[in-house]
Amino acid sequence: METDKEKSLPEKSPSFSSRNESNNNENPCDDHDQSPESQNNPQPSEPTATDPEMENAVEEQPADVEDSSSPLPPDLNTLSEEIDQFISDLSSSKPDHESGAPEVPESLEQFAVLVEAKVANYDSGDVPPVRWTHLTDEDSSTFVEAVERVSKLSTLLRKFSSEPKYASSINRIGGIFQRAMSYLEEEFRSLVEDYKITDSSDDNTNDAKSKHSSSNQDPDQCTLPESDPGPILENIFPGYSDEVVTNLNRLVKVMISGGHKAECCQVYFISRRNALEDCLHNLGFDKFSIDDVQKMHWESLEREIVAWIRTYKQFAAVVFPRERNLTATVFSDSLSASISESLFGSLSRGVMIQLLNFAEALTMTKRSAEKLFKFLDIYETLHGLIPTMDGLFPNECVEELKSEASMTRCRLGEVMICIFCELENSIKADAGKTPVPGGAVHPLTRYTMNYLKYACEYKDTLEQVFKEHKKIERADSATRSDYDCNSSQGHMEESQSPFELQLTKVMDLLDSNLEGKSKLYKDTSLSLVFLMNNGRYILQKIKGSTEINSLMGDPWCRKRSSDLRSYHKNYVRETWGRLLHCLSHEGLNVNGKVVKPVLKERFKSFNAMFDEIHKAQSTWVVSDEQLQSELRVSISAVVIPAYRSFMGRFSQYLTPGRQSEKYIKYQPEDIETYIDELFDGNATPMGKRRL
Repeated sequence: METDKEKSLPEKSPSFSSRNESNNNENPCDDHDQSPESQNNPQPSEPTATDPEMENAVEEQPADVEDSSSPLPPDLNTLSEEIDQFISDLSSSKPDHESGAPEVPESLEQFAVLVEAKVANYDSGDVPPVRWTHLTDEDSSTFVEAVERVSKLSTLLRKFSSEPKYASSINRIGGIFQRAMSYLEEEFRSLVEDYKITDSSDDNTNDAKSKHSSSNQDPDQCTLPESDPGPILENIFPGYSDEVVTNLNRLVKVMISGGHKAECCQVYFISRRNALEDCLHNLGFDKFSIDDVQKMHWESLEREIVAWIRTYKQFAAVVFPRERNLTATVFSDSLSASISESLFGSLSRGVMIQLLNFAEALTMTKRSAEKLFKFLDIYETLHGLIPTMDGLFPNECVEELKSEASMTRCRLGEVMICIFCELENSIKADAGKTPVPGGAVHPLTRYTMNYLKYACEYKDTLEQVFKEHKKIERADSATRSDYDCNSSQGHMEESQSPFELQLTKVMDLLDSNLEGKSKLYKDTSLSLVFLMNNGRYILQKIKGSTEINSLMGDPWCRKRSSDLRSYHKNYVRETWGRLLHCLSHEGLNVNGKVVKPVLKERFKSFNAMFDEIHKAQSTWVVSDEQLQSELRVSISAVVIPAYRSFMGRFSQYLTPGRQSEKYIKYQPEDIETYIDELFDGNATPMGKRRL
């Protein structure tokens, strides 16, 4: 006699060909066809967990059952034990072996019904699926274990595809497996795409730092770690919580063990590539083509270079280490450990090539002097980070990236040398015929010295660049300097570095150019003031910069100071020597008597010449206060004592009153006052003489 319970159970494993067709359409990864028997003999539709018949079969346990031999309704745990045994039997059997394949247990269909019901509950087509994060730990663990058993069954059954008795089971289990994997793939996609975008200050970075430092960090400040960020990055994932990373790892294990490695990697790669692109944009760096870069104005490029440097350092110090940590954790299973390095290598390579392409595009833009300093910043960034690449990127791509970065840095070095050397041409080409008013510092002098001062702040880098590229021939012969150094300089060149030699050439060219410009002044005294102004400006710039001063050396500075003293001495002799000639005693005495007409003429000549000098030289410019003071002091020291002595000796020979007032126009104190008005750059009218 069959019990009521036995009657409620299916007599045999039903075939679900209609559902399998639907599953095959939704899951292109399912490459197994249904058996002919299943297609030709359709069976009633499969029971689900919501069917009353199955509810009675699985859940109801009547208390009045008297036959102790009646089986209890199967649950998933009990069935799993039987399925594990079947899996073990399949594993130990071989196709076409004379011992034969094991028989399909009745529990297989029951197991399939329960697993499919669970998948259907999570992934219903009529309502939004149940998100993986909403499952309890127990539910997710049970589901994962069931899918793993289905995966093993599907793999093992396909080995016996020639066995007719397995045809229905292959299609049945395969369909369930594909639907389960489809659900897991979508959940994996949902989880991995649900990352949080943070700003450049990176809240996670600040949070992590607070754990390792007692100092308060400004949350709006982008602070790059100066040392190895490894301890800070431990268990810190970009945009994900620890719980999400754990779930990602569980899903990866199931998908890869189930043969969905390609789908899993593709979903992860695309999502994390988009996340890294968002991070690039968030740091202010946008992707530009070579044409875009070449068309941009320099002001715009400067801003992009600043963003590039910030982005490059941030990725090297923070983003890449965290991305590698994330990938290694998500793909930490023994089956997928090697995958993490490959995925991270592809992700990091894409970003690095994008960054290096921008730097390479910059070297193709039109060369100009103002680009040198930003190029130096990029060069230093690359130079500082290339040695760290070995520990930053996987072995499979590190050599390629190091090579690309080194080539970009080398290209930048060549361009910077050409830019710096073209400074020679700009000096030689400045051949204007209009002298600077007042003998002031020439704009070429200011530009050149400020340029050299800023350049020498990169002294060590430029030393390295010139040393590495000193044998590189410049493609444009016009950039070559044809300036010939004298023999003494030739001896200096032997001990000079390539950059020092280049700097010396620039300074010598500037000296020659200024010497030529001084000849544009018709007044010799003004030309000497011009040379003093420019010479003093050059010397002060060099003394004010430790870097350039160390390169030019003390001998050069001493020679420059000696030249300035020579200009100063020649100026005093040229300008005030003629004035002092008016105060000469020669010719004033004839036969022991002072010749008054000659004396009167001397006073008149002195007054006229002093007025002329004051009128002219009060419009001359000496901007350096120390030089201005030195000139006034030296003039006063020469003129006032001589004038006071001349007056003291010969003023008595003039009739007091109107005659003395007519010829003695200035008192020594007046002379001193007017000398103090020289070199102000203003035409000051002569004040009333002091009596």
